[in-house]
Amino acid sequence: MSPAIFIDLAEKTGLITSLGNWVLKEACLQGKRWLDAGLPPLTIAVNVSPHQFRYSHIDSVVRDILAETGFPAHRLELELTESALMQHEGEAILILEQLHALGVTLAIDDFGTGYSSLSYLKLFPLNILKIDKSFIDDIPDQQSDREITATIIAIAHTLQLKVLAEGVENPAQLAFLQEQGCDFYQGYLTSPPLPAANFEALFRKSIASD
Repeated sequence: MSPAIFIDLAEKTGLITSLGNWVLKEACLQGKRWLDAGLPPLTIAVNVSPHQFRYSHIDSVVRDILAETGFPAHRLELELTESALMQHEGEAILILEQLHALGVTLAIDDFGTGYSSLSYLKLFPLNILKIDKSFIDDIPDQQSDREITATIIAIAHTLQLKVLAEGVENPAQLAFLQEQGCDFYQGYLTSPPLPAANFEALFRKSIASD
């Protein structure tokens, strides 16, 4: 089921926190299974909703889940939206610092679609900036999207942030991103979303081909 169908309802009813915490635990459990199965270490990225970020004592939740599952903190990436960080900057900085102290990686998701404030990239202890898919879709055809994407990558690298491009679907997009020094990408060019077993098979095939 697409998240577009149920996320908005979960946000409105307040169920998003319990749902998000369950997803976080299941993701860490699955990551630990892959490690125990002998797969090379990989990073598990989990979205955190604004409501979950502000009201669930997310630092304590993450600490408890990592302790319970045994998944390494440095292999967990939490993806946060611009709106979650900008609503209460002082509170957000404190929460981020507590999460950073646990050793998890912190990413700003869908950059370019919200406030896109350069000031918070300096203020907040972030590790990764994710460029929204809307800027990638028309690369390399649209000059404005090429220029915006190149600028975002350059600014992020100046601030010592890694950059991930969302929604990469064809070789031309990837070639442009590689030329600009983009660190990571995700999208259908590699694979659509997969169940855990199918992902493991894809991962093992990728390892074997290397």
